[in-house]
Amino acid sequence: MNQVVISGTGLFTPPHAISNEELVASFNRYVTRYNTEHADAIASGQREALVESSAEFIVKASGIQSRFVLDKDGVLDPERMKPYLPERGNEELSVQAEMAVHAAREALENAGRSAADIDMVIVACSNLQRAYPALAIEVQDALGIDGFAFDMNVACSSATFGIQTAANAIASGQARAVLMVNPEICSAHLNFRDRDSHFIFGDACTAVVLERADLAVSAQRFAVLGSKLATLFSNNIRNNAGFLNRCDERGSGALDKLFVQQGRKVFKEVCPMVGEHIVSHLAELALEPSAVQRFWLHQANLGMNELIARRVLGREANRDEAPVILDRYANTSSAGSVIAFHLYSRDMAAGQVGVLSSFGAGYSVGSVVLKKY
Repeated sequence: MNQVVISGTGLFTPPHAISNEELVASFNRYVTRYNTEHADAIASGQREALVESSAEFIVKASGIQSRFVLDKDGVLDPERMKPYLPERGNEELSVQAEMAVHAAREALENAGRSAADIDMVIVACSNLQRAYPALAIEVQDALGIDGFAFDMNVACSSATFGIQTAANAIASGQARAVLMVNPEICSAHLNFRDRDSHFIFGDACTAVVLERADLAVSAQRFAVLGSKLATLFSNNIRNNAGFLNRCDERGSGALDKLFVQQGRKVFKEVCPMVGEHIVSHLAELALEPSAVQRFWLHQANLGMNELIARRVLGREANRDEAPVILDRYANTSSAGSVIAFHLYSRDMAAGQVGVLSSFGAGYSVGSVVLKKY
């Protein structure tokens, strides 16, 4: 079996940032208008008045202070409150593929590789903009890569599941090198009119090059010591958007066609699941949690990350041990843990160990244990 390394990563950050203050101002204008329009129904008890949001509430609930989006004007327009992303012709590069290509080129450059070195492309993300042809095949074509490509979706855990899939292909000799990309347009499936979740997500795309260790040439390499995946069915995080929606018009425009969650249940159930998962994975590799220098955790909620790190280490983790990027990127679904790895791994010394972990809808949880070359 071939030893596998991560030899390069890439990141696409959208050009537009939205602060909590900007988001709250838009949301509160919507609330004021709604409550005014439905004043009589609210007074009679037929409707509930909407409650305003605040920047302080968002930080306390999540640790998020800002987020990047592909379209800012549409999101902040109280009449619209969703991004405006014009449809493209079938012969044009799609929005997600464009994001993926940008991040992929940086990952390839950092790995010291070209398209000719890649045998397999995976696009792994929470929401694909179409059913087919596969986004991965479009990315493969845009980059001029031979071999094969496919899409996969395990929601926020898509990146770790994609890394294991890539690592298995390389270890078995099916591919020399694999490009795994996570284009997330979370703003398109977020309900910006929901006070409890309108602040959660941002847009971004990450890319990872994995390859045989004996062929790698990059200066920054991380050996994949092992990966571990788990799933447990839950309805507590759900998105019912799909092609069957048109088959029952009663559901048209329903809130469950966007991101919905029962946040308190998710927090209570996912944190122990992830903590135990990481500890058991390290034990399988004969590693103690104290031997891990860095945890690149899924960037969904600051409280969740702090609790998970505490469960693993038995103490509070500092920001060097568990880097935080969600304050400025928000939750970017599958891209979050890879953004943290991309931005906070170069300073590690040879021989140091880190854990890249994701968790989310499904429930799903994945962990990848890495060792710096």
